[in-house]
Amino acid sequence: MRKILLAAVAAGAVALAGCSSGGGVNLNGSASGSAGGGSAAANAGGALTAAISAEPDQLDPNKTSSYASFEVLENVYDTLVEPDAKGEMQPDLATSWKTSSDQLTWTFTMRDGVKFSDGTPLNAKNVVYTYDRIIKGKLSPSWRFASVSSVTAPDDKTVEIKVKTPTPNLLTLIGGFKGVGIVEEKNVTSGKIGRDPIGSGPFVVSDWVSGDHITLKPNANYWGDKPKLSSVTYRFISDGNTAITALKNGEIQWTDVIPPQQVKGLESNSAVKTAVVPSNDYQYLTMNQKKAPFNNVAVRQAIAWAIDRQAIVQATTYGTGTENQLAIPKQSQWYTEYDKYSKDENKAKQLFAQAGHKGGTINFLATSDYPETVTTAQIIASALQPYGINVKIKTVDFATFLSDQGAGNWDMYMMSWIGNIDPAEYYFSQQRTGQSFNFQHYSNAEVDKLLDAGAIETDQAKRKEDYAKAATIVADEASYIYLYNPAVIQAWSPKLTGYEARSDKAIRFGSASISQ
Repeated sequence: MRKILLAAVAAGAVALAGCSSGGGVNLNGSASGSAGGGSAAANAGGALTAAISAEPDQLDPNKTSSYASFEVLENVYDTLVEPDAKGEMQPDLATSWKTSSDQLTWTFTMRDGVKFSDGTPLNAKNVVYTYDRIIKGKLSPSWRFASVSSVTAPDDKTVEIKVKTPTPNLLTLIGGFKGVGIVEEKNVTSGKIGRDPIGSGPFVVSDWVSGDHITLKPNANYWGDKPKLSSVTYRFISDGNTAITALKNGEIQWTDVIPPQQVKGLESNSAVKTAVVPSNDYQYLTMNQKKAPFNNVAVRQAIAWAIDRQAIVQATTYGTGTENQLAIPKQSQWYTEYDKYSKDENKAKQLFAQAGHKGGTINFLATSDYPETVTTAQIIASALQPYGINVKIKTVDFATFLSDQGAGNWDMYMMSWIGNIDPAEYYFSQQRTGQSFNFQHYSNAEVDKLLDAGAIETDQAKRKEDYAKAATIVADEASYIYLYNPAVIQAWSPKLTGYEARSDKAIRFGSASISQ
C-alpha cells in the first residue's frame, strides 16, 4: 500500500492579499475551471460510495455547524473565493477583487454564466441575500461579518463589501469554508433548503434516506468542468471497523471513519491508499462557566492540572495527533509555544482547595458519532475521581449533542474545531464575549480587546502578537483546555483518482473518478 504523507503548509499569509492600498487581484477564474466548461468524459468516471461517521443534521450551509454536513456541502455550494490545498485564497464565484486606498471597501467581480442547480441565474444579488441572511439572522457564521458595515450589489456582476475597519483576513472570512456558501432565496423561503439544498457547486443532492445515506448527482448547470463521477453516495457508518471492512470489500471506495489504531495496518495493505495529513484542527475540553463551580477559574485550572494530555492523545489518536496546549498547530506561521500545564496532583489539589471545591458530580456530554469524545470522557472520569469528582458520561448522537450544546445541557464536553486557516478562526467566535460559538460563556475584557485588535491589524508580526497574547490568557484561565491537533486520516480504493486529502479537511470529489 502507498502511504501519502503530506506536509501541511503554513496558511494565512494570503489572507492579506488585496489589502495593500488600492490593491487587487485578477486570476482569470482559473482556480475552478472556466464557465460552462465540460468534457466528453463528463459523468463517465463511475459511481463513488463514501462512508462518513455521522448523518448531517441539515444541509443548510448557513445554519449547520456539523462536520458531517460540510462533508456533503463541500460539493454542493460555492463561495465568492475559496482556499486551494495550500490554504491560499483563489477565485470561485468571484473572478477578481480589489480594495480601496483606505482599505474599507472591497469590490468583487462576479463570474459570468453561473446558475444554481435548478437553472436560476446566480448573480451579485444572491451574494447580498446570503450575507444579509447570515448577519441579520445571527446565524452560525455571523461572527465572520463582525467588521462588515454593508454588502451591496451595484449591478448583477459586482459585489461591494464595506468594512468598519481594515479587515486583512476578509477573503478567508468569506471563503474559508462552505458555511458562507451562496444560497438561493426561494430555496430558503420554501423551507426546503435543510433537506433539498440548491447550490451552484459540481453536485446536487438527489436522494436522502434518513439513517442510511445521501446521494449526489452531477449538477447539469455547473459553470466549471463537469464532474466525472456519475454519483457520490455518502453512507453513514459510525463504526470504524465496519467502514474499513466495507472499504476492503469494495462496498465503499473512500472513508474518513478510521480508528487511528488501524492506520499502520492500512498502510501495509496494497489494496488501500491511506493519507495521514497534519491538520489545521484542534481538539479541546471546555466547561460551562454559567454553572458553578466552573465559573471559578481556580476549578478550571485545577482540572487542567489534573488531566493527562499524553494519555488522551495516545488513547484517541495512537500517536497520529500532536499534543498542543494552544489551538494553532506547529506547522502554521501563527503558532505560539505554550506548555504551562502537565499532570500534577499537588497543584490540582491546591487549586481545588483554593476554590473551596470538595468534589461533586460533573455531567460530561459525549457523542457516539465521534468515539474520541467518549474515550476522552472515560480518561477524564478516571483522572478526576481521586479529587472526589464523579463524572457522569452522557453519550448521544451528534444531532442531540449539538442541541444539548446550544441549550447548555452540559457541564463539560470535548470536541474539535475544524478547517481553520486564519488565526481569527481559531479564537474569535469561540473566546470573544457573546460570540456564537462561545458556548462556555467565557468573558475577559483583555481577550476581547486583543481579538478585536488582531482582526484589524495589517502588520503580520503585530497581528501574531495580538493573537498569541489572547490565546495565552485563554489557556491560562482554562476557558478551553486545549488537548491536541489531530491528523487528517483518510483511506480510499486505488481505483479512486483525482482526489487529494487536505489539511483543511475539505472533501472535494469534483475532479475525482473511479476506474472500472
